[in-house]
Amino acid sequence: MQIGILETGHAPDALRPELGDYSELFERLLDGHGFAFRRYDVEGMVFPDRPDECDGWLITGSKHGAYEDHGFIAPLEALIREIHGAKIPLVGVCFGHQIIAQALGGKVEKFAGGWSIGRQPYAFEGRDIALNAWHQDQVVERPEGARTVASNDFCAHAGLAWGDHVFTIQPHPEFDARFIEGLATTRAIGVVPPDQIDQALANLDKPVDADVLADRMACVLKGAA
Repeated sequence: MQIGILETGHAPDALRPELGDYSELFERLLDGHGFAFRRYDVEGMVFPDRPDECDGWLITGSKHGAYEDHGFIAPLEALIREIHGAKIPLVGVCFGHQIIAQALGGKVEKFAGGWSIGRQPYAFEGRDIALNAWHQDQVVERPEGARTVASNDFCAHAGLAWGDHVFTIQPHPEFDARFIEGLATTRAIGVVPPDQIDQALANLDKPVDADVLADRMACVLKGAA
């Protein structure tokens, strides 16, 4: 089956040659699940012609805020509502999580509590897991019709689901230790508090449960959630 990756941003220039762009990270994460992928640079205003142009959809992370004034935001929200209305499988990560929630009636804002970066614990569907995070924005009001499936003390709505066909997650299962290290040494300096950077770097060798999320995302995209 073909999965359309809606690219709402791109990896930092300094990391892309060695570690790949966001689409490549997701393709590696979901390798072995039988998917073919098609990329759409929606940040650059490249959109599918129809919501059923692919069998399922995945929305990437982005440096942008879902609440900011960018040309791609309104048409992406309209596409999200079409996909959801047709019950076509849809997955969103970080910005993807936020823009889906916003498009379907939730509220996203720059969180007053600050940043979450590096390895973080989450309660996820009845189990404790750890995933890499990199965000300041978050969903602060859950949309009507959604259920919260992941959370921690910092991020109340770290994962959301609508029925069996939409699943979104705030942290980044596609980010491995090398990518977190790259972000911490290129994007975080002067932006994220130094103690949080130090903590993220100190946790690089600790395991994360990216495989759990890859399986969950694959089930949704296959319509088998």
